[in-house]
Order: sequence, then C-alpha cells, then structure tokens
Amino acid sequence: MYLVNIYSKAKEGHMEVIEYFKAREFACKDGTDRIQISPVLLEILYQIRLHFNAPVIITSGYRTESYNKKVGGARESKHVKGIAADIVVKGVSPSKVAAYADLLMPDKGGIGEYRTFVHVDVRHEKSRWRGN
Repeated sequence: MYLVNIYSKAKEGHMEVIEYFKAREFACKDGTDRIQISPVLLEILYQIRLHFNAPVIITSGYRTESYNKKVGGARESKHVKGIAADIVVKGVSPSKVAAYADLLMPDKGGIGEYRTFVHVDVRHEKSRWRGN
C-alpha cells in the first residue's frame, strides 16, 4: 500500500502541493477531477528541481485505469496508483536526470530513462530500465 493524497482538480488544482508544483500538473489528461499524488514522489521531484535549478515539467502524472489503458500504459502502472510521474527537466538530458534520481533512490523506486523524458516512481522495490 502506498500513501497518496487526493485532490480535486476543480477545487484544488491551483494549489501548490510542494514548492514549484501545483496539483493540476499531476492531473490525468482525460479531464478527470480526481488527482492522486504521493508525498514521497513530490519530495523526489522537489529534490530534482533544486539540484538542477531548472523547471521540472510533468508530462504524465496520475492516470485513471481507462486512460492508462488508452495510452498503452503498463498493466500494473504506478501512474494509476498516484506514485509515478514522467518528467522533463528543462535544459537537462534524460540521462543526467535519471542518474540523479538514482542517487536519490539507490535501493528502491522505479526509474525509466527514455529518449525525451524520465519516468520516476516511488515503488518499494528497485527497478531500472531504458525505453524508446
């Protein structure tokens, strides 16, 4: 079980959930009001933001099961649980972002390095991969 906070996009989307990040940035792209975000994930993203001193863009945060299926997400996607985000750090290569995320979570968490973004999740076990 993972601890996640629940937000309403309509009521709390404008709210800063941690410095530099608003709840709406994690909203599912299907327009669903509900947003689930892990506070542990927020802390990792905050540390990445501070380290690179550059904006962290959330390209995919929380996903409903139906939206995850529609976009071809993994069957056990951590996005559906609210514990994952795909990110781009402005002006920083995915390989550098992934390497720093690995320093933050050396023995746990999922880090997927892709050509244009990095997947970061706060699963209990360690998983690393490279995608297209």
